[in-house]
Amino acid sequence: MTTQVILLNGGSSAGKSGIGRCLQAVLPDPWLVFGIDSLVDALPPGLQGHAGIEFAEDGGVRVGAGFRALEAAWMEGVAATARAGARVVVDDVFLGGAASQQRWRAALAGLDVLWVGVRCDAEVAAAREIARGDRPRGMAAAQADVVHDGVSYDLEVDTTRTESLTCARTIAARVR
Repeated sequence: MTTQVILLNGGSSAGKSGIGRCLQAVLPDPWLVFGIDSLVDALPPGLQGHAGIEFAEDGGVRVGAGFRALEAAWMEGVAATARAGARVVVDDVFLGGAASQQRWRAALAGLDVLWVGVRCDAEVAAAREIARGDRPRGMAAAQADVVHDGVSYDLEVDTTRTESLTCARTIAARVR
C-alpha cells in the first residue's frame, strides 16, 4: 500500500510543526498538514475552559466533552480527506497516550498510516517553549514523555539535537 497519512505525535515544542513543513518540502507529492493547534485555534470562545479545553498556568491541559466531540469530528474530517485521495500529515499531541492513539486508529481505519513519535528532551523543549512565547510555561516539560506512554510507532525521531529537515528526511525514507 501507499502511505496515505503520516501521524506525528509529540509533546508541545518537540518540533512536530517544523517537521511537517519540511516533509512538505522533501516529499515528491503534495501533502496537506493538519495540526491540533489549528483545531484549538478554531474553537469557539465558549469552549476555552471547563467544557472544552483549558490550559493551566502550570502547563497542564484539561479537555472536556465539548472538545472531545469536536476533536472526533476533526479526526473524521482528516480521515475523509485522506480517503478522498489527499496525502496528509497530522501534527498531534496524545494527551491520553494509548487512548489518543486508539481514537486515531478508529478514525483512520483502512488507511495506510505511518506512526511517528517525535521526541525531544524536556529541557530543550522547555527552552523552545520560552523562545516561542505562545505556550504556558511548563507545558513542554509536562508533555515531553507522557504523550508517548503506551503509544506504538513505526518510527521515532528525536529533535533534541537533530534538525527538523533531517528528521523529515528520515521519515520520508519510510514513506511508500
